[in-house]
Amino acid sequence: MIVTPLQYEHVPIYSRDFASRVTPNPTQRTTLIVAGIYILVIAILWHVPFLNLIIYPFKLLTVGFHEMSHAFAGVLTCAHIHSIELDPDEGGATRMSGGVPWITLPAGYLGSSFIGAVLITCGFDTNASKIASLVLAGFFLFTLWWARRNLLTWVLIIGMSGLIVLFWFVAGGEALRWLVLFIGVMSCLYVVWDVIDDTIARKVNTSDASAFADICGCCPSQVWGVIWLIIACAFFAAGIIVGLVAFKESTAQQKADAKHFLPVPGSSGAAPTTLPSLLVAAAAAAAAVMTLNS
Repeated sequence: MIVTPLQYEHVPIYSRDFASRVTPNPTQRTTLIVAGIYILVIAILWHVPFLNLIIYPFKLLTVGFHEMSHAFAGVLTCAHIHSIELDPDEGGATRMSGGVPWITLPAGYLGSSFIGAVLITCGFDTNASKIASLVLAGFFLFTLWWARRNLLTWVLIIGMSGLIVLFWFVAGGEALRWLVLFIGVMSCLYVVWDVIDDTIARKVNTSDASAFADICGCCPSQVWGVIWLIIACAFFAAGIIVGLVAFKESTAQQKADAKHFLPVPGSSGAAPTTLPSLLVAAAAAAAAVMTLNS
């Protein structure tokens, strides 16, 4: 619909303001284009033999988000978390006792989808991506504690941590933004595929949705799968919208801000109490986990 100046005066102010806020600037358009390319590349690589090994670690990471979400929901509902396990076939299991199944069962799909949406939002800004990486580091430490007997989880998290640190050092942290955006897109897409594959298409005999349906007793698992799919897609869209609204800085502004927020060593804004000390603290925490594990 074309709105003339006279008609535009009658459009509510909040509607005009929202429309202006979600209209992407040049930097945000680039981010959206890259996110679209990510979606296309992931779709191509998903089932291509040998090439799918490129995104295999990120698939496992999303499975880790899924299991980590189960565990955190269990902690919030007073469950005792026994272990988290990942397997090479992109499966996983969270063993817990207690808790509220109404919350812990859907937390896997919805939690990993929410994490993906938050990472997509942070992928619109360099400093936000740095903060997201630090939060992920905290989640990784909790996951390592719960998965202390699972070698694959240790290899995955240590590898991803190294990749994040590497990208933090590239172009003053700008490369980290693209990595965070990719992980976010990957997580949201994997949840959508996983929900369809596990619940709606019913390619597995048991799933979180089937267990939830058994507890609820009012709807079959396919119905819960559709509901969770809608919520996951809503998270995906919300991650993009919030990123458009919250981060309007240009690329040059983001570079300037990144120089003074957790800068890499050797940059003009670097200080001895920024990134190096955080890395040392993270290494010490990991060492503590390994000590307790032995």
